[in-house]
Amino acid sequence: MRRARPRRRSSARGASPVSRPGARAYSERVDSAGTTNDRDTVINQVTTAPLDLAAHVVAVSTGSCGAVVTFIGQVRDHDPDAAGPVTGLDYSAHPDAGRILSEIVARVSREFPEVNLAVSHRIGHLDVGDLALVAAAASAHRAVAFEACERLVETVKLEVPIWKKQYEVDGSTAWVGLT
Repeated sequence: MRRARPRRRSSARGASPVSRPGARAYSERVDSAGTTNDRDTVINQVTTAPLDLAAHVVAVSTGSCGAVVTFIGQVRDHDPDAAGPVTGLDYSAHPDAGRILSEIVARVSREFPEVNLAVSHRIGHLDVGDLALVAAAASAHRAVAFEACERLVETVKLEVPIWKKQYEVDGSTAWVGLT
């Protein structure tokens, strides 16, 4: 005898695929004029919550997308300038980081109008292996999806005011990645 599968609760129209405390997610894409277009839900957030790659893939995927490109930036256990192994990072952000991230997504979306984008950057304390940055780009074809994802990640890393304090195994700390 087969058991009936429980019904999935449907979310309210426009509800975000991410529903974690502290997460800021945007359920509609907004163009430069402040109006929404017909693209599917995107994730665009600076958050203290753990990042979910699968949610980003779902947010950008549509029936017309033949390619989904993802990027994960995770905390590593070493740094060439560290005296010893790295144990974690504290990410902190300027209060405008979320707004700047949104502006970057809008700009990259204008440059690649055929690509759906999603991106999240985590702040707070992260241990080795934790996800710090997740991005996804989906399009009908892979070349443009790869290009858009790379542009998104590189621009986020360059322009979003997020800093990291590195912790080493000996207890020492250093601010890294400052330019």
